[in-house]
Amino acid sequence: MKAIICTKYGPPEVLQLKEVEKPTINDDEVLIKIYSATVTAGDVKIRSSDFPFMYWLPSRLIFGLTKPRNKIPGSEFAGEIVSIGKNVKKFSKGDQVFGFSGMGFGSNAEYISLPEEGIILKKPINMSFEQAAAVPVGAITALHFLRKGIIQNGQKVLIYGASGSVGTYAVQLAKYFSTEVTAVCSTSNIELVKALGANKVIDYTKNDIAQCNETYDIIFDTVGKSSFLDCKRLLNKDGVYLLGAVWKLSVYARAFLNNMTSNKKIIYGVANVSREDLTYLKALIEAEKLKAVIDRQYPIDQISEAHRYVEKGHKKGNVVINIKSNTSS
Repeated sequence: MKAIICTKYGPPEVLQLKEVEKPTINDDEVLIKIYSATVTAGDVKIRSSDFPFMYWLPSRLIFGLTKPRNKIPGSEFAGEIVSIGKNVKKFSKGDQVFGFSGMGFGSNAEYISLPEEGIILKKPINMSFEQAAAVPVGAITALHFLRKGIIQNGQKVLIYGASGSVGTYAVQLAKYFSTEVTAVCSTSNIELVKALGANKVIDYTKNDIAQCNETYDIIFDTVGKSSFLDCKRLLNKDGVYLLGAVWKLSVYARAFLNNMTSNKKIIYGVANVSREDLTYLKALIEAEKLKAVIDRQYPIDQISEAHRYVEKGHKKGNVVINIKSNTSS
């Protein structure tokens, strides 16, 4: 089968399309023919090993000390089950599925084998393969943090980085939870976030949110680019500052000290991608309460270009890799 192979850390050019052996399956596994996958900001960071100094050694111990431990990148996917192990009960050959492969990665390839009990579900009936592949990481991360913030009907929520993968889902989920949503994005993305349900929009290229006169129950920075010192003034009493994409120990230390002394809490961390949360989100998708935003699509042989684009940090929603059209059946 064809697969993207990454044998060393470095720029996008280290990614190569090669012919490799198709995976086999155990009795409790399924073999999935992948039609669409994604390139996320996390994929870019792992490929480049661009971690702050304090995280360099821990990240290398996790992902591979001198070279990537798992050579096929990618964790989100959508496709079709082409073979099942003899003990598999939940799926049948021909099922259209989507999901998340976790730390094993491997979705930037024609085929992937995964346990039946992994994070795999039948694809939403109202989504294409491209759209379904773009759901797991961004949507579950948005859901995780909003739940941590104990989001409630009638609250005022500000979402910083509202046009990114996590941000576009956060806007929609915050609206689903019946809150008043203020989105922060650049000029070119204003109409996008309005279409997703934002009640108000702040253009950060023209307005400094630190000078905003409104206050919020939840401020969710999906991209880790705001300042808590600026945002703290904008929080209501007992307000919550949610911080994704954070890699600075100084932020952790500040959060710890703040949470010991203030009613205004900082919540940070990494979302746990679970089958239960994906099931919940699938129901919202099929009820037409949630949709995927796709910025660009690339064929698998243009994986380097896709990584280069994501690396710029200005994508709208998600970047999808189409695999089906470049392969034989």
